[in-house]
Amino acid sequence: MTADTAAFQSSLALTDDRSGVAAGTMRPNATEDPGISALAAEPVLVHSPIGVRVPFIFASPHSGRFYPESFTRLSRLDPISLRRSEDAFVDELFESVTELGAPLITARFPRAFVDPNRSPHELDPAMFDSPFGLPVGPRSPRVAAGLGVIPRVVRDGLEIYAARLPAAEAAFRLEHFYRPYHAALAGLVTNAQAEFGVAIVVDCHSMPPPAKANDIVLGDCYGEAAAIELISYAQKSLIQIGFSVARNTPYAGGYTTSVYGKPAAGVHAFQIEVSRGLYLDEARMEKSAGFASCKERLRRFAARLVTQAGPWRSPLRATAAV
Repeated sequence: MTADTAAFQSSLALTDDRSGVAAGTMRPNATEDPGISALAAEPVLVHSPIGVRVPFIFASPHSGRFYPESFTRLSRLDPISLRRSEDAFVDELFESVTELGAPLITARFPRAFVDPNRSPHELDPAMFDSPFGLPVGPRSPRVAAGLGVIPRVVRDGLEIYAARLPAAEAAFRLEHFYRPYHAALAGLVTNAQAEFGVAIVVDCHSMPPPAKANDIVLGDCYGEAAAIELISYAQKSLIQIGFSVARNTPYAGGYTTSVYGKPAAGVHAFQIEVSRGLYLDEARMEKSAGFASCKERLRRFAARLVTQAGPWRSPLRATAAV
């Protein structure tokens, strides 16, 4: 395990020093909703690679589509509106990577419930009915917009909740959903580094299709999170397959990309945003006629990516860059 990974895992320790409530305490109404208990028992799925292994890890943090009844009761939104924040079916778009030797980690819980692509400290105390005793970071633009680790709004700015949340929700959601996701992802990174000397995280997302937009946006935190050769090869491969591709605009990479992407330490990370216009009927949140074609093209891209013996796969190069 690298020092960066160890520090990150340490930062996920959730305590409630002010109230004395253990972070692992189940919220009061958990027993009233068997669905939330079942989801908490298995919040994350790790699909293991088949056959020859590669140092790539594919992640889908926003494709979770299990909405517990206790959550939907708190919401003021209808089911379709509540799903607007989902990267719907992105896990299925990339599921073939396991056949190429890479694991795929997916969150089962929805992004509107808790967002694993945010810092655990991006909390908005105003959302809760009383102090929750967790560390809160500076008020980021994402939190101000209602898009913190526990979102206040879905896409298009629709308010999720009819009233303030019970304070216990904060620790409950972070402890039972957010933390297991990152513990699993950090474990995959550690395993890849132990086996290959390097790890490459591909964080998979979808984006709304505004007019004149590209099919794909790749984000590497403006060159900070991955080797330039890696992101350039990914962009070139996608273009050759027929996608139009932009880099870092308007999506430069989120929390996962910035935290895990440490090329000098042998961990590369980049974010891939796929236009929903290629595969999704957003009005009904169902797969469109283009889903199969988009999935096949992304399979071809992933196959090129994981089989290319580029310099980013060399731990010696990463060490030399320090």
